Amino acid sequence: MSRAEPPGDQSAKATFAGGCFWCMQPPFDKTTGVVSTVVGYTGGAESDPTYEQVASGRTGHAEAIRVVYDPSQVSYERLLEVLWRNINPTTRDRQFADVGRQYRTAIFYHTEEQRRQAEASKQRLAQSGKFDQPIVTEIVPAGPFYPAEDHHQDYYKKHPIHYTLYRIGSGREGYLKATWGASPE
Repeated sequence: MSRAEPPGDQSAKATFAGGCFWCMQPPFDKTTGVVSTVVGYTGGAESDPTYEQVASGRTGHAEAIRVVYDPSQVSYERLLEVLWRNINPTTRDRQFADVGRQYRTAIFYHTEEQRRQAEASKQRLAQSGKFDQPIVTEIVPAGPFYPAEDHHQDYYKKHPIHYTLYRIGSGREGYLKATWGASPE
């Protein structure tokens, strides 16, 4: 976890899948109003899956990120923008060098309002003309979320050189710069 959750009920949760969860943590961590992030697994039927089980592609889980945020400081719509600017929403069951259903893109909504906002955001992106192909990111109800093993949490901080080489070598960094400009979020 990158930051501690605040006391009280002012926080809300958002859950997203954007391929390799290592690459999803930095952009959310630097978003004002995000209180904490945890990478893990969701969207599958098996309880408490391990990285090895999820990586095999047999559990149905996606690598995902759970974002705890303060709605008085950041909107869910803003979190959706962060997601869109850090994935290729036109590829099914893969992100960049990572292939398989465990690397799909998805928005796992926690409330009907999140579902409504996610659908509207996806529609705006599809109509923006930014992409030549359909947006295939799934919008599905949130289910159980299982935190990944400790060595996956804050990987970009623990192993900055390896993380940077992975992000560049996977093709993510180049794609994001070509799609969104010199400074992707």
